[in-house]
Amino acid sequence: MSINGKACIAGAFEHPTRKAPDKSVAQLHAECARGALEDAGLSMKDVDGYFCAGDAPGFGPVSMIDYMGLNVRHMDSTETGGSSYLVHASHAAQAIAAGKCDVALITLAGRPRSEGRSGTVQRGSVPNVPESLFEASYGPTIVSLYALAARRHMHEFGTTPEQLAWVKVAAAHHAQFNPNAYLRQTTTVEAVLASPMVADPLHRDDCCVVTDGGGALLIVRPEIARDLKRPIVRLIGAGEAPKGQRGGYIDVTTTGAVQSGATAFAEAGVTPADIDYASIYDSFTITVILQLEDLGFCRKGEGGRFVADGNLISGSGALPFNTDGGGLCNNHPSNRGGMTKIIEAVRQLRGEAHPSVQVKDCRLALAQGLGGYASTRHGSATLIMERS
Repeated sequence: MSINGKACIAGAFEHPTRKAPDKSVAQLHAECARGALEDAGLSMKDVDGYFCAGDAPGFGPVSMIDYMGLNVRHMDSTETGGSSYLVHASHAAQAIAAGKCDVALITLAGRPRSEGRSGTVQRGSVPNVPESLFEASYGPTIVSLYALAARRHMHEFGTTPEQLAWVKVAAAHHAQFNPNAYLRQTTTVEAVLASPMVADPLHRDDCCVVTDGGGALLIVRPEIARDLKRPIVRLIGAGEAPKGQRGGYIDVTTTGAVQSGATAFAEAGVTPADIDYASIYDSFTITVILQLEDLGFCRKGEGGRFVADGNLISGSGALPFNTDGGGLCNNHPSNRGGMTKIIEAVRQLRGEAHPSVQVKDCRLALAQGLGGYASTRHGSATLIMERS
């Protein structure tokens, strides 16, 4: 079933806090839900579908539906890490098209900064994780697994640390215009390279921020969207794909965006050249380069050259990206960045981004998410949206 034109994003909200020691995770979810509903002009009683992932406390949707007092006839707790919320948007559109619900609420929230969870500790040592017995003895961490992909990309294609740094420079340029961004200071390639090395070749400034906060979306039937006093953002294409080890036949420089992007573009009937704005998952600078290649914005191996010299900066570059500052500078709530990628794409399509970074006549936007580890296993999801 195609979702093209079957559902619209009517509400979007990003929690303004970046540290919330006085709030529970459930409270942050509820505050995000309320913000998205107010943005759309709807109320809790209008919601009949609810979507959340592993960041939701308790028994997932069962706990949160009860906590927020919702009365729903459809729920979904698909978990693909940071890309979950792009998958949820697609699944919500499918549910609406199938008549399972009319107004779907998607929430994300977390407190990793308040709880001291940076996401840099050793991974894969949990006994019930199937890969643990094979990989834990090597001491993998999130940053080392992305550094592996970066170093291999450098080896195969000649990508340089300076090219990686340009991704951060573009994100920081945009973040200076976002009053809620965690890091609002602009930077230079030289400053990124001078920041401490975390996992060769990734410096501290090649890594995303760790923040509390969250966000929420409302996906509704087109008929409902037309009755609301908000600009209409249509979902026209979506794709999702896992990437794993495939028994050892693996390319650590390729992501699941190869498949999820191709599926989304085919459903939307557009090409990368048609996209006016792109929200690209930026857990690390290398993450952006890999996905830009795999989505088809440039050829494989040319991502470093594509992002260099400000090509991702709104107003001057060929492909404006992450105009809120992204995960590198703005917000990475619950160590998951997929939700905010959709929210900023919605702002761009509505013409509500900061005037200094707003893309002129933005009609088509793409949001891309990655959940997991680029070099080993992850879930990828792609959304294409259109201003109606």
